Amino acid sequence: MASRIALGIEYDGSRFLGWQTQPGGGAVQDALETALSGIADAPVRVTCAGRTDRGVHACAQVVHFDTVAERPDSAWVRGVNAMLPEAIAVLWSQRVAADFHARYSALSRTYRYVLLSRPVRPALAARYAGWHHAPLDLDAMREAAGHLLGEHDFTAFRAAECQAKSPVRTLHAIDIERSGERIDFRLRANAWLQHMVRNIVGTLVYVGKGKHPPKWAKTVLDSRDRARAAPTFGPEGLYLEAVEYDARWSIPMAENRKTALPVES
Repeated sequence: MASRIALGIEYDGSRFLGWQTQPGGGAVQDALETALSGIADAPVRVTCAGRTDRGVHACAQVVHFDTVAERPDSAWVRGVNAMLPEAIAVLWSQRVAADFHARYSALSRTYRYVLLSRPVRPALAARYAGWHHAPLDLDAMREAAGHLLGEHDFTAFRAAECQAKSPVRTLHAIDIERSGERIDFRLRANAWLQHMVRNIVGTLVYVGKGKHPPKWAKTVLDSRDRARAAPTFGPEGLYLEAVEYDARWSIPMAENRKTALPVES
């Protein structure tokens, strides 16, 4: 009888062609399924909580898979890690009920966008942080962010190729904090449209640099016109930081541990 296994995964998105499997390989899913299949001694297919684009990182991706292979939890962690490239690691493993679903059981997903605000571009952090050359007004960006909270049609912030059936999402929180030259945007929503986080960050940066007043964010939202929003920010600074589930699933949350990002605070 098959068992359903959930895993927590972290990866450096700069080394892969995104999450979703590619015909020629090179995606996170390709590497993970190859390693899991080696441990299970049979083909394994995984489902993730949220697909990430090329260059986007994850501190706490959650996946599930079904297998008839009987292995200790340590095999799905240390054993799989021994077969994975260094840019991916399994953090934890646990058996879950057959009706658990990494994507559909999730209550919310939290992303963090790390932005370096300084006159010159970064070198060491080039693959792990976004960059903006001019000073940014945090109070103005926070005011603008307030206009986006709640349930809305986020068409103005979705990619043209986004395949989601509905553009309606509930944005629960946007927190913006500065530490030296680093600014962190932490966004939590029930679900996300393609490029939605990066498009929101780009719009907030336009407000922060004084190109538009804070209420412009609401104008963009209400327009439902992607052309009205700012350009899409690069993927380098984006991290899938946490996926929230109902307590009955006992899925570990990223906030319960200190998450080390490649870019120090």
